[in-house]
Amino acid sequence: MKTITAVFLLLFTAAISLADERPNIVIIMADDHGYGDTGYTGHPFVKTPHLDAMAESGVVFNRFYASAPVCSPTRASFMTGRHPFRTNVPNHGHYMRPAEKTVAEALKSSGYVTGHFGKWHIGSVQPDSPTNPGGAGFDEWLSGLNFFDNDPYLSRNGKYERIKGAGTVISMEATIDFLKRHCHDDRPMFTVTWFPSPHDPQEEIPDGLVNAGKLYNDEKTNKPGYFREITLLDQQVGRLQVALRDLGIEKNTLFIYLSDNGGLVRESSGGREKKGSIYEGGLRVPAIFQWPNHYQAKVIETPVFTSDLYPTLVAIAGAKVSPQPLLDGIDLAPILDGTSSTHPAMGFWHGYQKGESTWSDRTIKSLMQAEEAGKPNPFPERRLKNVNEYPDRDQTDLHGHAAWNAWPWKLHRIEQNGKVKTELYQLKDDPMEQNDLSPSEPERTAAMLLALETWQRSVLGSWSGRDY
Repeated sequence: MKTITAVFLLLFTAAISLADERPNIVIIMADDHGYGDTGYTGHPFVKTPHLDAMAESGVVFNRFYASAPVCSPTRASFMTGRHPFRTNVPNHGHYMRPAEKTVAEALKSSGYVTGHFGKWHIGSVQPDSPTNPGGAGFDEWLSGLNFFDNDPYLSRNGKYERIKGAGTVISMEATIDFLKRHCHDDRPMFTVTWFPSPHDPQEEIPDGLVNAGKLYNDEKTNKPGYFREITLLDQQVGRLQVALRDLGIEKNTLFIYLSDNGGLVRESSGGREKKGSIYEGGLRVPAIFQWPNHYQAKVIETPVFTSDLYPTLVAIAGAKVSPQPLLDGIDLAPILDGTSSTHPAMGFWHGYQKGESTWSDRTIKSLMQAEEAGKPNPFPERRLKNVNEYPDRDQTDLHGHAAWNAWPWKLHRIEQNGKVKTELYQLKDDPMEQNDLSPSEPERTAAMLLALETWQRSVLGSWSGRDY
């Protein structure tokens, strides 16, 4: 009897251990993939069969927002759970401060092996820079400074190289290689793959299709290359799905697909305007979560945003972060499991500072050539930029375009040349933000404006270094 009891307890303990096993976490973020530019969201011609299948079996967030309408800030929000201004990334090409707590650091400290593959664009890829992916918590990385296309120059853990092929395919091959090498370790895996597509110049073409280079040329669009690259990245999603199944890790892998900002085609952006705007078309993106062991297929209408991913993943991994700087995002577990259908108001802000140009291939090629010739680093200023500067921010200077999404209401505050304009929309009835209700809703407008400006001043305080 004692033997039977002991065996039962052993099996019971093993079952509990297996049930509590932390998942592998795989993140894919596309570059400029708009909400409406997938088959499952109803696009009239672009083909995304693998994303469509993922949407059929996974959790679709129908109103998922990028935290910013351009690339670098949204990436910083994912990495930290904070509005990008707080992290020193007000626009594209700015660097995230090494003082920030990142999701890669949090998961690495809790036992995950971590990898970054693809576009970086929130820091350097030089080997001795604390702003490179390694400095942000990634054990391994193959990364470009910004978007790249065919035959890119990349940095592999700080070693420069040129790789033949399409950049999106190269990024996926590096991801799958990482998963294959570590899938039998005793550590769960965390990979972040930031595709360079479908950002221009859009010279990559899908694999294995007849006349792939001319795909979508006959459609009524001036951006066939954009849609070709969406089909290409969809193919890479399919490759990853096959790899997860072949490695036997699909069921306990949390796989998330999303984009860094709205798309490049206004007509299918999913809202007013497109990339670069904090109207709905610049922020709304496709987002699918897949974790077969835990999530059943469903569509979630609750609005969420990229800043939510950090606290969600930290909680799933059981990681501890101390001290934790002020977060803008929340753990999405209650929304995912259906015990909540609400989200705190979300703040957006763009246009406070201009972006900074970053030429990935040109810069990395020059770094590689200088290194091979034994010459000095041609870009020493690109190691750090201004990440160790903490200038005071004027708490009265709230210029640019900001918005406060307190679903279903969204308030815009637009300040240019010292003049402030407000707009108020009821998104549920007016998803295209056409009917400004601020004149007929003065009390609501005033209350939301106060909440937005209070949040903006908090953001400026963080940017000045108050949270560290």
